[in-house]
Amino acid sequence: RARADASVEAVTTPRARPATPRRTAAWACVVAVAIASTKMTLKRERRETYSAREETTLEHAVDANWAEAEKLLAHLPTREGETNAFFPSLDDAIFVGHLVTDLDSVAGAIGAANLYGGSAAVASAVNTETRFALDTWGATLPEPVETLLAERPDRNVCLVDFQQQSQLNPAIPMGNIVGIIDHHALQSNTIVTERPIFVDIRPWGCMSSIIAHNHAVQGKFLPKHIAGMLLSAILSDTLNLKSPTTTTWDERVVTMLVQYLEVQDVNELAARQFRAKSQSLSLMTPYALVNGDMKQFKFTGDQETYEVAYSVIETTDADASLSRAADILPEMRAVKLVTPSTKAMLLAIVDIVNLTSTLLICGRVEASLAVAAYGGVLENDGTMLKLPGLVSRKKDFVPPLTKAVKDGWKPPRLSFDEDTESENGLHRSRSMVDIPTGDVVVDYTETPSGKLVRQETGD
Repeated sequence: RARADASVEAVTTPRARPATPRRTAAWACVVAVAIASTKMTLKRERRETYSAREETTLEHAVDANWAEAEKLLAHLPTREGETNAFFPSLDDAIFVGHLVTDLDSVAGAIGAANLYGGSAAVASAVNTETRFALDTWGATLPEPVETLLAERPDRNVCLVDFQQQSQLNPAIPMGNIVGIIDHHALQSNTIVTERPIFVDIRPWGCMSSIIAHNHAVQGKFLPKHIAGMLLSAILSDTLNLKSPTTTTWDERVVTMLVQYLEVQDVNELAARQFRAKSQSLSLMTPYALVNGDMKQFKFTGDQETYEVAYSVIETTDADASLSRAADILPEMRAVKLVTPSTKAMLLAIVDIVNLTSTLLICGRVEASLAVAAYGGVLENDGTMLKLPGLVSRKKDFVPPLTKAVKDGWKPPRLSFDEDTESENGLHRSRSMVDIPTGDVVVDYTETPSGKLVRQETGD
């Protein structure tokens, strides 16, 4: 216990600076005020539920980390002032997340802009979960990064929640990038810079956890509406602290923010937020579902390297998404047509309520790879594979693929249909016959923001 306390104090103590009586007294005053305020307001209340039940993972984490979070919260100033950190390269920078913007990339950009002194921006349109969080906490949607760069084309940019070139908004010049704040592994296609840049990458479950933690350890005032956005983002990325990517620091930061915001029922907040997230899935086209949260990975065996595209759909209503499999599968095959280097295209529908997933299989290569990696038996005419207990792409889905390829998996030789001859006389494999070939356009007939749909061809 003593060692743990010492470790927490070492991590949460602000960076050492030359001591002066004035600075020491000022810091002691801030900490004293914070501690006094927490003692007055942060009494852990036990809420009675409508029926007897076991406490949820989220409730258990908040209870278990309550005391340690109080220590962390004691370092968070109670009113606005100057930060103890000094990062001139990030001063006045644009903080922006990845394309196909999610809640973590928006909340993290807003939080980082407050922490380091700059402007938050979005790389693309936001989803319904993000809009829910913005409305709930009274935060303002950041401007598009294109708008900010149009005003000052040479402005510095710090990337948040990603570091892959494929996820970079095309409006951002590579030479403008001065920083990265992220929580993902350094995979293929990572950005390359000509000069050293600021980097803060941690193996935590959410990038917003890093931003909230830095506010505390650097002694930077955290406005309540930004704190709320960060809390919502952590709950989203860690599936209510139930994802295997969740770390002790994610739990501790969530608990600190619950205390700071005086959230009475964090379970209800999480449930409302995830309902908002699932609502958008029913409005999304098959193209958007397949491409909305897709990442490319390269897996190397003894002699060959295979590129695999992996999409994830997280939902509280898995049956609704599975019922659309017939429309989703052709769009998965289209990915391989558009990107010939992609050897396999996989899509996991993650049930965030029951913590289980179903993998959609669009062809024989995918079927062979999935069974080699995860085992099990294919269902629904070979188009689905159950993945009980697996929910995280980073921790559950990708490592078995890495192992399968290293252990010698190779794509099977494909059979051909004699009655499906292509224009050049070659026969296409059965899995590549049903492919939509129309252009993808924005359809504004149903919603003001538009939907990405594929135009039907005249065939």
